[in-house]
Amino acid sequence: MFRTVLLGTFALLVGTAFALAAPKDDAAAAAKKLADAANYSWKTTTEMGGGGQFRPGPTEGKTEKGGFTLLSITRGENTTEVVIKGDKGAFKTADGWQAADEAAPADANQRNPGRFLARMIQTFKAPAAQALDLAEKAKELKEVEGTLAGDLTEEAVKALMAFGRGGANAPEVKNPKGSVKFWIKDGTLLKLQFRVQGTVTFNDQDRDIDRTTTTEIKDVGSTKIEVPEDAKKKLP
Repeated sequence: MFRTVLLGTFALLVGTAFALAAPKDDAAAAAKKLADAANYSWKTTTEMGGGGQFRPGPTEGKTEKGGFTLLSITRGENTTEVVIKGDKGAFKTADGWQAADEAAPADANQRNPGRFLARMIQTFKAPAAQALDLAEKAKELKEVEGTLAGDLTEEAVKALMAFGRGGANAPEVKNPKGSVKFWIKDGTLLKLQFRVQGTVTFNDQDRDIDRTTTTEIKDVGSTKIEVPEDAKKKLP
């Protein structure tokens, strides 16, 4: 009798663990399938909750496996073109293309608009890589209204709210919480969304953040990528 109960309990625990893991596995598999695609395009939009917060425009991107990534980043009325290959990148300025590693001044405290782009390039993750990272850092995922959804770990939220800064330069984040959703059809990732909330302390100032980022994937396998020759010259 005891053996039967023990086996039944074990089977229940295994079944529960499998049920929790399966949606995370599905999300990870969809991310890996996208990463293995020859190319794809996407559009990322950001919504900021609460009043008075900076509202960035959309970012549109194209990438090819093992090759170039093109970004078009809109902030206000300005749009910046960026080219990335591996861990190197370049962005277009009024004076032409500039390599990202030429943007950061020796003094880290010196103001330089290019430093933001340089940091973004260094920490950039294409949607496939970001989706895989978020799937792994979700506490668990469940099927909710046609999506795989769940909460993110506090460490994942802190990283997403760090503005590309790490280590000793990372801002303090209080009361971090976040969530993620994956839209998947026939094993293909169609859309990714994550929301992060918390209070960020930077330069002795507190700022309440409520940010929702949505990325829609398109043209998988049919995206055309044309890199300007002047941009290629700035990359190794």
